[in-house]
Amino acid sequence: MKIRPATAQDADAICAIWNPVIRDTGITFNAVVKTPDDVRAMIQEKTAQGYAFLVAEGDTLQGLGTYGQFRGGVGYARTAEHSIILGPDTRGQGVGRALMAALEADAKAQGFHSMFAGVSGENPNAVKFHAALGYAEVATLREVGFKFNRWFDLVLMQKML
Repeated sequence: MKIRPATAQDADAICAIWNPVIRDTGITFNAVVKTPDDVRAMIQEKTAQGYAFLVAEGDTLQGLGTYGQFRGGVGYARTAEHSIILGPDTRGQGVGRALMAALEADAKAQGFHSMFAGVSGENPNAVKFHAALGYAEVATLREVGFKFNRWFDLVLMQKML
């Protein structure tokens, strides 16, 4: 497996990993599927802002990860939040750990002090995954996400870089 920066040519493969998660699960509260153009624009925007947008690649694309500033404003300029999405056949094989290590290293090199994970309450495996990487639960925001005609909790987890 290789971790590398995403390129515009990865857009279709990224959509193939991301859209089933958007469409079929409560792992993300977003209900709007990504188009290849959306993904290309996101890659370009993240890169222009100096944030990593990475993919894990084996025989095929296995996962993606990116980060950005946690909230707007200069007061949050050293606090990041990440997103990581893995293909269903790659979970539990170290792909997520490798992507997270690369994202955290990049964020630290960019001067970020801490990183947040916003984890759906519907995804206890992601809470366990982040805890194993040193993220601590700092808050549960009750019923802040709405999808599939129901409410979801958001678990905020933080790691000092």
